[in-house]
Amino acid sequence: MTQERDFETYDVLGVPMSATTLDTASAAIVRWAEDDMARFVFIRDVHGIMQAKGDDELMRLHQKASMVTPDGMPLVWLGQHAGRPVSRTCGPDLMEKVLLESPRTGLKHYFYGGKPGVAEQLKAGFETRAPGLAVVGVDTPPFRPLTPSELADVAAEINRSGADVVWIGVSTPKQEYLMDKLAPHVGATLIGVGAAFDFHTGSVSRAPTWMQRSGLEWLWRLSSEPKRLWRRYLILAPKFVLLVALEKLKGSPGPMRENQLTP
Repeated sequence: MTQERDFETYDVLGVPMSATTLDTASAAIVRWAEDDMARFVFIRDVHGIMQAKGDDELMRLHQKASMVTPDGMPLVWLGQHAGRPVSRTCGPDLMEKVLLESPRTGLKHYFYGGKPGVAEQLKAGFETRAPGLAVVGVDTPPFRPLTPSELADVAAEINRSGADVVWIGVSTPKQEYLMDKLAPHVGATLIGVGAAFDFHTGSVSRAPTWMQRSGLEWLWRLSSEPKRLWRRYLILAPKFVLLVALEKLKGSPGPMRENQLTP
C-alpha cells in the first residue's frame, strides 16, 4: 500500500520526488509523531535515482514512501525548474535539524546503523549538543541481510523503546529494503540517512558549504574516496544527465506550424 504523502511531487526518471525544504520535511516528521502509523522516508541523490531506474522492486518502494527528499543539487534544480517549492534536503542536515530541535518538540529517537560503536558515539555527540534530547535506543546491524528472527527482534526493540523516529544508517539500497520490511511491524517513522552517521561522528568529512550549494560535493567525495565512488560519479552521473535530457526532449513540443500562430 502506498503511504500517505504530505507534499507535491515531481517526476525524476520515474521517481516521485517530494517538493521539500529542510523546514517542511522536519515539520512533517514532527507531525507524524502524533500517530502510531509507520512511515518511511528516502533521502535521494543521483546515484539512488539511477539504482531505482534499474531495479523495478526498488522503484516500487519509492512509490510507497511517504517522502522522497532531494539530496543532490541536480534534483533540486529539476524541481525548481518544474516550479516546485524545493530546496536541498539531505540526510545529515535533516537529521541534525530534527535532533537539535527535539528537546523542544519532544521527539524520541532510535539510531540503527554504522560500524560497531558508531551509533553510541552518535548518541553521545548529539546528547551533548542538545541537552534533553531523548535517544531511546541504539543498535548496530550485521553486514548481511537480517534473518526473519533478527528482523522481528529489531522491530520489537524499536517498539519497546517508544521511538518516534528511527534513523537508519545503512548503505543504499539495503536501507530502503530494510525499511520496507520493518514498516509493517513498527509504529515509527523510518528515515534512511546512509553516511550521515559517519559525517556526524567525524569519521568522514563533508565538503565545504560552498561546494554543497554549488553542486560540487560530488567532486569532494570522489577525491576523498576515488576507489569506491569513481563509478558512481564518472559513469552513473553522466548517464543520469543523458537520460534526463532525453526525457525532456521527448516531452517537449515539436516545431510550431504556421497555422498554429493564427486563431
